[in-house]
Amino acid sequence: MKLLRSVAAAAASLLPALGAAQDFNAAPPNAPDQSPAFEGQARAPVLTDDIALKADVITDGLDHPWAMEQLPDGSWLVTERPGQMRVISPGGELSDPISGLPEVAAVGQGGLLDVLLAEDFAQSRRLWFSYAAPAEGGNHTAVATATLSADNSALEGVEQIFAQVPVYDGRLHFGSRLVHAGDGNLFVTLGERSDTPIRDTAQQDDNHLGKLLRIDAMTGAPAEGNPGLGLPEVWAKGFRNVQAAARDAQGRLWTVEHGPKGGDELNRPEPGLNYGWPVITYGLDYDGSPINDGITAQDGMEQPVYYWDPVIAPSGLVFYDGEMFPEWQGDALIGNLQTDQAFTRLRLDGDRVTGEARHLSGQGRVRDIAVAADGAVMLLTDEDNGALLRVSRE
Repeated sequence: MKLLRSVAAAAASLLPALGAAQDFNAAPPNAPDQSPAFEGQARAPVLTDDIALKADVITDGLDHPWAMEQLPDGSWLVTERPGQMRVISPGGELSDPISGLPEVAAVGQGGLLDVLLAEDFAQSRRLWFSYAAPAEGGNHTAVATATLSADNSALEGVEQIFAQVPVYDGRLHFGSRLVHAGDGNLFVTLGERSDTPIRDTAQQDDNHLGKLLRIDAMTGAPAEGNPGLGLPEVWAKGFRNVQAAARDAQGRLWTVEHGPKGGDELNRPEPGLNYGWPVITYGLDYDGSPINDGITAQDGMEQPVYYWDPVIAPSGLVFYDGEMFPEWQGDALIGNLQTDQAFTRLRLDGDRVTGEARHLSGQGRVRDIAVAADGAVMLLTDEDNGALLRVSRE
């Protein structure tokens, strides 16, 4: 459905924008007895600027969209969690579902998830997608590759190249984001399936749960040079549910994961390291009880670069590189499923966060975020009537 209507954003005028920005660090933490491990690990100084923003709805009528990629002609390829993939034209026209997708397990948080274009997509038409795949005994996160037909109507040569082990009969924490590793390999983020006690297997080395993988992009085989951390595909372990991942301008991988009640984390994963879940974590369990006696540090386990308490519910990450907002160059933009802010912006200095801003409100649950070719920020809202939004200067 084509709308192209302009929505008044929370930052449509400067004073409301700055007033809203000053509020988020005043919110009390869920775990007041916990303290950051180092200065600047939480509640960084609030970034303020004089940029008034607007959000234009390019199209709506999407069924719980999950991920997007911009095609060479300016269209957007979008996944919908129930199992559809569509193309949205630059003018907002929504295509019929693309044919050729495999069956997905559209249960709970599962379904069709991320999509990633080949770096030479304009020539090869190759892409990858992740999804919850049905399997005997339950479901598991899988990755497939295919080519998109020249008329954008069908996936051709679909081949599943990876499936998470073990299979689990659950509805939660599938992950997953796909990121080019820059060397012909893919990074794949995988959730730990949430339930107690299976979440504890994020610390075990005989499975893919709560792990970050690095695999060959064409075959799914373990990438050469992996650290030998349990299964040969595993690059790092100890994650909860990573739904945001991207490489920065220096080529470094960053992830942002859903924590418990007050424990969302920004990490810069490195090979062979253990990021702690669920042995150490900030925040509390959803019932208000401490997790593993509430400890936040242990030898042999990495601290997050940054954490949020209260949470932002992060999904989607991109490092800004565009002409529309030169003031944001290099900043990390993170989609927020919390509807009081559409996205969070972090200013980084090396491996540390030096400032945080939050932009817009009332736009819906932002599942993915991207930067368009013209520098606009694109948002995808995970709703029954989901939308693709274009954020630009007022």
